[in-house]
Amino acid sequence: MGKKTVERGLFELFERDAEMADELVFGRRTGADRRGFLKGAGLASMGAMLGASIPFHRNMPSGFIPVALADVAKVEGKDGLQLVNDKPLNAETPPHLLDDAITPTARHFIRNNGNPPENTDPANWTITIDGEVEKPLKLSIADLKKDFDVVEQAMVIECAGNGRSFFDPPVSGGQWTYGAVGCSKWTGVRLADVLKAAGVKKSAIYTGHEGADTHLSGDEKKKTLSRGLPIEKAMDPNTLIAFEQNGGALHIDNGAPVRLVASGYPGSCSQKWLTRVWVRDKVHDGAKMTGSSYRVPNRPVEPGEKVEDKDYVIIGEMPVKSLITSPMTRSSPSSREIDVRGHAWSGAHEVVEVAVSYDFGQTWQKAELDKPVNPFAWQNWRTKITLPQAGYYEIWARATNDQGVSQPHMIVWNPKGYLNNAMHRVAVTVS
Repeated sequence: MGKKTVERGLFELFERDAEMADELVFGRRTGADRRGFLKGAGLASMGAMLGASIPFHRNMPSGFIPVALADVAKVEGKDGLQLVNDKPLNAETPPHLLDDAITPTARHFIRNNGNPPENTDPANWTITIDGEVEKPLKLSIADLKKDFDVVEQAMVIECAGNGRSFFDPPVSGGQWTYGAVGCSKWTGVRLADVLKAAGVKKSAIYTGHEGADTHLSGDEKKKTLSRGLPIEKAMDPNTLIAFEQNGGALHIDNGAPVRLVASGYPGSCSQKWLTRVWVRDKVHDGAKMTGSSYRVPNRPVEPGEKVEDKDYVIIGEMPVKSLITSPMTRSSPSSREIDVRGHAWSGAHEVVEVAVSYDFGQTWQKAELDKPVNPFAWQNWRTKITLPQAGYYEIWARATNDQGVSQPHMIVWNPKGYLNNAMHRVAVTVS
């Protein structure tokens, strides 16, 4: 069924509501209203909108919407990134552009909280290490390269709000879909080595980080983001002070000239434009470290439930997750035999299985899964599926880590829209 046929069917289907038909055809309708409408659509309506039958429709869980209809188009940005916010600048990478084993710098997502600094000359940059240390340090990037072992590691950075746009009821914050994640190669020195050189005291409990970005208001006294790490994570040999990405300089919106990379924890802990590491004798209380920021309830809550600040806990390790990078969602492969591939990751744990389904989870087949190239790198996977007949299909991917924890079918709702690790779904239509 061609595009014109689908559009004509939609206008006939909604002839009493021309505005609804126009919005569905041209993608102008967004958010919970559209999702709510689609939840009430029948099988025939969904088939008309998709332009194909749904062979395994009987297996579709109640409340699910075909992913080809649920996705909301975003404005594309430079190098294929899609704009999430313009103030501050936030942009994500569509899954099919994350197909590389190592994420190119040009395709690494952007997550800003304020305005990047204007002067990022690496020759004049310094980082202060102070607080609960025996010997406070002030180090240039040249000092880091000269005085400490320089290492390179492929590591995942993911925003804790990745997937927020799929929460229902909706929650506030950047409406990320799938692309606030990347796995680049980072070159730098171990934060642990620097802290050891400063002499961490036994009283140390947490680090607090500061960056050179400025508040959107222009008020120089206001901090945009000052997150921290438990001292154990700061002393992990895989936590880096990085000054190169993929063998070249950091991009300005990825923290140039120097940043932290604390993979396995929320991306906000990987402070960009790093100027200070403050070793503290208590949990850090900087900007976006208190209240409900980067926190989840200490218990399961009802969707839409209000939670008091005292009932939130700081997000630590990120959950198990996977991403399908090929085929591209909403594509029409020329053959019913399809190569499927993507990535999987799970905080500090290794993923031990990725399984794929094309019949709404009734049957699963295991994918070939690579080992991580180093700790905290994502793992590449691949498989081949053969679809039994023409129609609309959803390909699902489900990762399981070495603790036996698998991705859920549905979102576990929380008031801030964090940690959505529901299985990734892509839509394909074959003839």
